[in-house]
Amino acid sequence: MGLGFLLVSAAAAEANGQNVLREILRRMDANNQALQSLHADVTMAKYDSVLKVSDTTYGSTTYLPKSKLTKNQMYIRVDWTRPVEEQMSVIGDSYELYRPKLNQVIMGKTSAAKGSGKVSGALGFMNMSKAQLDANYTTTFIGEEEISGGVRTWHVELTPKTQQSYKSADLWVDGDGMPRQARVVEMNNDTTTVLLANIQKNISIKPQIFKLSYPGNVKKIKA
Repeated sequence: MGLGFLLVSAAAAEANGQNVLREILRRMDANNQALQSLHADVTMAKYDSVLKVSDTTYGSTTYLPKSKLTKNQMYIRVDWTRPVEEQMSVIGDSYELYRPKLNQVIMGKTSAAKGSGKVSGALGFMNMSKAQLDANYTTTFIGEEEISGGVRTWHVELTPKTQQSYKSADLWVDGDGMPRQARVVEMNNDTTTVLLANIQKNISIKPQIFKLSYPGNVKKIKA
């Protein structure tokens, strides 16, 4: 009788978790469809699983989803302010990372990016519809959690259905369906966690701001 009760309780909990997950994905889909632009403060924490150390970078980000205005490409700009000033622009799968202190620009593809380029991968989950998430990931509801800044969220784990350059990803989604935090877990268990704060949605943003400005004598490096 005791075991039967536990099995029934477990089944009920699992069913409830699936209901919550469906509602989370529905709200994410609605948020995705309504989101025309975004500007926010951004914090990126990179954890080295071998050295067991973290590096944290702070700045702001500007985002435009795929649309006719962006020629069906995702636009992301990140302006890091500390500990080192850097600017990164992502258009589609191509990125530029400008490092004023070194007078260099690194150019490459986000799919092969390391370091600062990983932020675009984490932010890219904002542009995924429910259909894309269902098609590409096994989603698991982890629970309700409060993230930095006191924001209440739902924690969802995403496991790729096909081989990717990373092992898994986690999203922390607010009540409006907005992903407020994303964590990507690499194959070697290193992680990149991106947190958004002071979010401004659907403000006027022109695609021209995603073109970085740097000196003509800057050293260009292809990654």
